[in-house]
Amino acid sequence: MTAATPTPADGHALDARDLYRFFRAGEEETLALRGVSLHVGRGETVAVIGPSGSGKSTLLACLAGLDEPAGGTVHVGGERISHRPESARARLRARHIGVMTQSGNLVAHLSVRDNIRLARGAAPGRSTQPVGELLERTGLDRRGHALPRELSGGELARAGLAVALANDPDVLLADEPTGELDGSTERKVLDLLRARAGTSRGVLLVTHSREAVRIADRVIGLHDGRIRA
Repeated sequence: MTAATPTPADGHALDARDLYRFFRAGEEETLALRGVSLHVGRGETVAVIGPSGSGKSTLLACLAGLDEPAGGTVHVGGERISHRPESARARLRARHIGVMTQSGNLVAHLSVRDNIRLARGAAPGRSTQPVGELLERTGLDRRGHALPRELSGGELARAGLAVALANDPDVLLADEPTGELDGSTERKVLDLLRARAGTSRGVLLVTHSREAVRIADRVIGLHDGRIRA
């Protein structure tokens, strides 16, 4: 008798099990992830912390379907995103995942409003929320026609969040979302992230910020590619 294939737990926006990822350079092999398992429930905010080189960015890329784990599985919104062709991962990512990265997720020559429209083009019909309402929720109702270079640091962070939320994703993955913000702007962005979890969606933050850790329902420590007990 063969064992049944495990399925993602009910109520989880994201479920990752036994993730392994290694990188090879010549004869050297680096294990970036070593059997990492985690989940994010709907309505839950989870913070992942750890020193530089602990595997946080690799983990985020695997959870988002931007990279493939060598072993293990990732389910988002009840669908498996890992170990599928890139075209399938991109389609699932557009429908189920919002990604906020340090390098930004805005196209430089498009306005904030048009960046949101571009994101929505990848998953037509996924969200029925008017663009103007999304801009208002993120405090950018008067900046929708601005280009990224015309925005302040805080506005850029909120614009990146608006684009990440364009398709009403099941889970929001954010890489250091407040890394370069002053205290008051950081709190505004974190309030928006918490409000997102309040809509029965999942939020996972990779962060070094103490303020970001304080808003989390759970904190996961990562060290040398393993979850630290």
